[in-house]
Amino acid sequence: MFAAGAALSRRRASLELLRQLRRTTSVAPPQPPSLSTVAAAAEGIGPPPIRVSLTESAGRGVFATRGIAAGELIHSAQPLVAHPSPSLLDKVCYYCLRRLQKEASPIGTSIPGENESSKTTACYFCSESCREQSKGFYEVEKGLDWTLFDDHCSMRRLKYPLMVKRLACMILSGAASVDCLDILQPASLHPETLLEMEDEFQLLKDTFTKGQFKNDSMTFLTKEWYINVLARIRINAFRIELVAKTYEEMLTSAAAFIAADAAVGNAIYMLPSFYNHDCDPNAHIIWLENANAKLKALCNIEAGEELRICYIDASVEFEARQKILAEGFGFQCGCLRCSSRD
Repeated sequence: MFAAGAALSRRRASLELLRQLRRTTSVAPPQPPSLSTVAAAAEGIGPPPIRVSLTESAGRGVFATRGIAAGELIHSAQPLVAHPSPSLLDKVCYYCLRRLQKEASPIGTSIPGENESSKTTACYFCSESCREQSKGFYEVEKGLDWTLFDDHCSMRRLKYPLMVKRLACMILSGAASVDCLDILQPASLHPETLLEMEDEFQLLKDTFTKGQFKNDSMTFLTKEWYINVLARIRINAFRIELVAKTYEEMLTSAAAFIAADAAVGNAIYMLPSFYNHDCDPNAHIIWLENANAKLKALCNIEAGEELRICYIDASVEFEARQKILAEGFGFQCGCLRCSSRD
């Protein structure tokens, strides 16, 4: 019975994934109305040369449908949810995480100035387009007092609850569905982590409760929903580290790295989240200008071969890699490199 139920669950998840991929690989407008995953082939010619299927030991994975050459752009993806690093709110776009220009333009002015009653932290946008697209969550967010919630996250150096906050605002505005992350793999949570989540959830719910929202619009905001979403974000979120284009940006990135805040923010995607880990990967993910991810091949890949990326700094030694992956992602790596204890 359990095996049959599990198989049925996998089939439903696979069908749902196919439906979402068909939607996202169809006609993609130049300026999407919201942050949603888009899997597109290089230069937009045809579907991406990949498929998602079950692996023998690592759940779902991404496989090549044809030969892929080293250096080839496999596909790109826009985030389902993204959020800038709290310490860089005045340096990156609040929507797409693009670095802001040194000379602030009128578009980059603080939004809270438009609403003096707002107690939201000042934020900036890199373009009028990003300002417009942010309305899906910011119209809800800017009318609430986030002081207690943000202070809680700041004192404990928490970043993922901020992504749940943004997602909740998107749902309340109608820009996202309640179950948009359900297809992603959840993390296994320790009892201590669950207790911390309860505190964060209560602060989040209290903030919304104090706002002018109808009770029926907040029925989704339960402790179970919060834990479910946060568990998925914890294991599937990517640190967005933009490629430095200038010497000044390189120095800024180096300084941020020393300060343990090298990432401009964090984002969660659909398709990139299905790539499994390998300490000697054949593909990697990069961010050139903003939170739009690009997956590229590191070597020649044959048709049918699984594409894998590295979740961590692959230059560290074997014991460190095993510890980081076990504590951060909940698995022991058995790739060829780790099997040889390289």
